[in-house]
Amino acid sequence: MIRLSDRLQIIADQIKKGETVADIGTDHGFLPIFLWESGISPRVIMTDISPGSLKKAEENCIRLHPDTQFDLRLGSGIEVLDCEETDCLVIAGMGGILITEILGKDIKKAQSFRKMILQPRNNIGLLRYWLYNNGFSICNEQLVREGKYICEILTVLPKEMAVARNLGPDRIEYEYPHTLIKFAGPLTREYLCNKLIIEKNILHGMEASDNISYADIRSRQYRIDYIRRLIEKL
Repeated sequence: MIRLSDRLQIIADQIKKGETVADIGTDHGFLPIFLWESGISPRVIMTDISPGSLKKAEENCIRLHPDTQFDLRLGSGIEVLDCEETDCLVIAGMGGILITEILGKDIKKAQSFRKMILQPRNNIGLLRYWLYNNGFSICNEQLVREGKYICEILTVLPKEMAVARNLGPDRIEYEYPHTLIKFAGPLTREYLCNKLIIEKNILHGMEASDNISYADIRSRQYRIDYIRRLIEKL
């Protein structure tokens, strides 16, 4: 049986026994193969826009389970899926903006899946903003270490009505929401402390510059104070 990385295992843990899964950008196909061979998912679909990546997944399928015919599809995002074709949609290891573009090409189809598990490489705030304002609800958030990075994993459900927020997409409240405290785990404090150090370093650089406005400095100070308050609540 395939042994998953900690990141992929956390994603797998969000999938209930009996749920069918489509893995977008599957690459090696390790996650869907694991879900199938462990008896969690009776059906898995592996998709990738790259012929080379999909070939790797196919080779792993043949090597590990030569007598099983897996569903592999070449194409972009969710375009290769039908509405409601699987219970769960996984999009992991891509940029947050790219994830919004994949889902935004057909929001009706994206909302047809019962659950989505999203693991962005960056722009987590913009992804949260897009989800909240396009009819999705984040029901769980997990942090997992991968090398020197701490990754965010979101479990997302469709809602009948979008929840519009008055805050702009660049606000820190989307990058580090209070739900980080609600779903706090062993990495939450380290995650926020690392972000606080980054914000302080940016502020120090701004203060040393002659071309930065007072308003920009105050905005950065607000970000620092906001993260500090989150850490205090842990």
